Amino acid sequence: MSLLDYFRTPKKNTASLAKERLQIIVAHERSKRGTPSYLPQMQKEILAVISKYVDIDKEQVKVNLDKNDQVSVLELNVTLPDNESQIR
Repeated sequence: MSLLDYFRTPKKNTASLAKERLQIIVAHERSKRGTPSYLPQMQKEILAVISKYVDIDKEQVKVNLDKNDQVSVLELNVTLPDNESQIR
């Protein structure tokens, strides 16, 4: 073992990388199963209405749907700008 090998990070083989990526994809797809089919369209329409009044970054928007036995709660978190120049 040379001195340079000590500082190098061990490379993962492609099979383990593919397995990790597949696990992430499967977990993401499972999380979508319980959501209603209209939710993505509703999210787009809500963001369109907010965008009429304020410039928002689409990356700063989080949407969650929580279901209980008796009620469903749609939670929409939008980070609004601090300065007034972005308000329409």
